[in-house]
Amino acid sequence: MARHLSRLFLFIICGFLCISCSNTDPNKDMNQAKPKIEKQPFGKTSDGQAVDLYTLTNTGGVEVKITNYGGTVVSLKVPDRNGHKADVVLGHDNLDGYMTNNPYFGSIIGRYGNRIGKGRFSLNGQEYTLAKNNGENHLHGGIKGFDKVVWEAKEIDDKDGAGLSLNYVSKDGEEGYPGNLSVTVVYTLTDDNELKIDYTAATDKDTVVNLTHHSYFNLAGEGSILDHELMLEAGRFTPVDTGLIPTGELRSVKGTPMDFTQPTAIGARIDDDYEQLVLGKGYDHNWALESGGGKLSLAARVSEPKAGRVMEVYTTEPGIQFYTGNFLDGSITGKGGQVYQRRYGFCLETQHFPDSPNKPDFPSTLLKPGRKYMTTTVYKFSAK
Repeated sequence: MARHLSRLFLFIICGFLCISCSNTDPNKDMNQAKPKIEKQPFGKTSDGQAVDLYTLTNTGGVEVKITNYGGTVVSLKVPDRNGHKADVVLGHDNLDGYMTNNPYFGSIIGRYGNRIGKGRFSLNGQEYTLAKNNGENHLHGGIKGFDKVVWEAKEIDDKDGAGLSLNYVSKDGEEGYPGNLSVTVVYTLTDDNELKIDYTAATDKDTVVNLTHHSYFNLAGEGSILDHELMLEAGRFTPVDTGLIPTGELRSVKGTPMDFTQPTAIGARIDDDYEQLVLGKGYDHNWALESGGGKLSLAARVSEPKAGRVMEVYTTEPGIQFYTGNFLDGSITGKGGQVYQRRYGFCLETQHFPDSPNKPDFPSTLLKPGRKYMTTTVYKFSAK
């Protein structure tokens, strides 16, 4: 009898342990979210190329949508202090908007981000002529820069989160630039609510390269950005002439409206009667970062007081262009029917300095065969 009771007791204990295991492990797996990436069609270009839209989501539910047309960030949804998510980048609901009425919303910019004076530069004794698509100057890679091409996309399983690798080969002579340039841009959405962008490039001929990302941010999700508070890790900036080409000077920000070494509302001094603000119709300038480039360092921090969203920018680049959407004028209707008025978005474009090929004292943008162009920028989001 005792023997049968002992067996019965062991049977009950084993059964209990099995039930406990079966009730614990599957639920744990079900409740544990994982980073993911989804792909869907996004339309076709005017010449019939198929374009896709990729949605990356991290374990916290932060979501970024990226299209391989221009390597463009279409939307980026992050939470405020109460956990409410909003799309914090300007853009369009469909591909047509990006092809017809797009001031570089969310795009990868190349082969040379920002301006090159008079659309020309010399390299190894040879002068190269580029498109003059910004007055008498060259802007953001020309008539058909990297923002207007279809990139080859590949989903990647990155240890840090959901990733998308984009590849493009810019042929020798494209938009006037020398050398066949092979470019890879990898977007990674991490579980720390970071949108990480890794750029690499290689060439078969001496050339100049300056890649950047051109999202227009609005941490409130809509309306003016003038109450956003900005801090820049930069004590100097590069003053510009009437064409917004750097003069070559590195000027201290001290005592000027260009001083963001302490958190300051973007709109606090934007309309001051200061020559540089008059020329740019607001902020549209390059700041020389204290880090000098080369290692991933804090470049900027922006906070929006009402919703509490905060964005930090880290980069290996030596400069950052702060632009306040001065040329938005209400003529663009974007996502969800939003009309984008002046100063409804701001850009923080990490970069080498504008017009560096014509400014020997600026950090060099020269890339030679056998060497690799490598830079990283991280946009990190939080709330306070």
